[in-house]
Amino acid sequence: MAMGRKRRGGRGLVKLGKKTDVAHPLNYKDAEHLKKFITPQGQIQGRRRTGLCAQTQRKLKNEIKRARQVGLLPFVG
Repeated sequence: MAMGRKRRGGRGLVKLGKKTDVAHPLNYKDAEHLKKFITPQGQIQGRRRTGLCAQTQRKLKNEIKRARQVGLLPFVG
């Protein structure tokens, strides 16, 4: 290892996620679009799998929970 270079722990560079398409925003009424982000067991997929940024992933979580309350999507069972 050369002088001046130090190895640091951690995950490295932060990977920025993609924003959802403006033409197709997240909406709890659009259950078909939200089903893409849910596993067959009914769980919400993580950010690494969906490829969304943190802000959009939080919006996705809230929209899925709203759709579950209305009865458009299943709960985790």
